[in-house]
Amino acid sequence: MGIYKYIREAWKKPKENLGALYKERILAWRNEPVTLRIERPTRLDAARSLGYRAKPGILIIRQRVARGGHQRPKRTGGRRSKHSGSRKNLTIGYQLIAEQRAAENYSNCEVMGSYFVAKDGMSYWYEVLLVDRNHPQVLADKQLSQIASGRGRVYRGLTQAAKRSRLKFLEKGN
Repeated sequence: MGIYKYIREAWKKPKENLGALYKERILAWRNEPVTLRIERPTRLDAARSLGYRAKPGILIIRQRVARGGHQRPKRTGGRRSKHSGSRKNLTIGYQLIAEQRAAENYSNCEVMGSYFVAKDGMSYWYEVLLVDRNHPQVLADKQLSQIASGRGRVYRGLTQAAKRSRLKFLEKGN
């Protein structure tokens, strides 16, 4: 097995395999800002599978998303129970929310993809890979320039998380 396969196996059950390191990271991440640019990926295997390379013009953002609050709030005020509406779950996932928030904070970049890093009782953490649209090394690279040339991949449902949420929406028949 190569090194990436060992990393992938360790991340299948991070609480068991990483143990105290996993808990220490979560404790440290709780005190960090919601959106934080980091130097290198926490999960190298996942980042590389999404197209990450250690070169200028590619950014890694650790994005925290609060858990819960994923239902429409109960309506207040007078109305017949027939018109009160349902409290169904919204179709967008936490990973897509993380990607969209990272794209909002770094408006000069385009989202390449994201992957799960951690979760606790309050939050999810995802690492989002971004490509700088105007960086010369990105424009010289064929694959990266193709991603960078598009506008709003996240909002048009072109990232993997967005595609998954679109499929779930279509399967439900909404």
